[in-house]
Amino acid sequence: MGIYILKRLLLIIPTLFFILLINFVVIQIAPGGPVEQAIQQAEAFQGLGATGGETASAKSNYQGAKGLSDEMVQKIKAQYGFDQPAHIRFWNMLKSYASFDFGTSFFKDKPVTQLLWEKMPVSLSLGLWSTLLIYLVSIPLGIKKARQHGMLFDKSTSLLLAIGYAVPAFVFAVLLIVFFAGGSYFQWFPLQGLVSENFHSLSWLGKIQDYFWHMTLPLLAMVIGGFAGLTYLTKYSFMEELNKQYVLAARSKGLTESRVLYGHVFRNAMLIVIAGLPEALIGIFFVGNLFIEIIFNLDGLGLLGFEAIQQRDYPVIFGTLFLFTLLGLVLRLISDVLYQVIDPRINFESRGAE
Repeated sequence: MGIYILKRLLLIIPTLFFILLINFVVIQIAPGGPVEQAIQQAEAFQGLGATGGETASAKSNYQGAKGLSDEMVQKIKAQYGFDQPAHIRFWNMLKSYASFDFGTSFFKDKPVTQLLWEKMPVSLSLGLWSTLLIYLVSIPLGIKKARQHGMLFDKSTSLLLAIGYAVPAFVFAVLLIVFFAGGSYFQWFPLQGLVSENFHSLSWLGKIQDYFWHMTLPLLAMVIGGFAGLTYLTKYSFMEELNKQYVLAARSKGLTESRVLYGHVFRNAMLIVIAGLPEALIGIFFVGNLFIEIIFNLDGLGLLGFEAIQQRDYPVIFGTLFLFTLLGLVLRLISDVLYQVIDPRINFESRGAE
């Protein structure tokens, strides 16, 4: 297993390289980059200055009426690092990323690592807590639905699951705000922010209560909108295992249903569920967090990446891309390790897996 883990860790390097390369090429082709935006803003500013009460002769000689000079354009390019060829910029970016130096944001005037560190608590809070709650709800519910397949409990909960699967999480978020955050009915929970303004003056217990008070509605929206798929996956994984020969043999030996379920079936059925954990986490971080952060005004990584794409803030775009890609690769490796921990019969090294 150690050799397999080492191979996977080494494969992270070329994977990150090609992902960054592809996105770098796409970014270079996309119109409306930071240089173009800066030139447009400078021309608009000079154009406004030219019409600000000057004489007609001064207007005719004003540079803003003719566009920026080549010298000014070159200064703008140098400011954003675009005075060098693309391959030089890509190479410099790779050298910086090797030491986790993601550069400085074009528009926020802060190091990207500082921005990522500032936004991390919000995204981690939403992603990790919601994933934990989704698994705590979905796995027991899926097991019970598998054991009572076709019965009243299975049919009644299937309707609720269908609604949860069809309706996006952000719709539930809006409904929760309307009903419980001062929208039209009750004002039981805060509308925005991760903590209150007086958070630092609260006691240790008060800080915990305040934190979860702010997290209740965002987490509830994400859990309601995300537990249906995992519940169905758990249910059908257990149903498939329950119909296999080793289960019939265990029952014929007189083992109790609980021992059959949790002593034999659980380990095999959970392999598929665990395999979906990395995708679930990345999906929550990339998609789920973004809408929830916007609706509840939570300043996290999802909102940071979205704003960076709008502003063509390349250091932030590549920094968040690098972080999420690295996180996804590591989570996939952890998922494979858990495979073998749960089922020692799986041996990636003997199968030549990479």
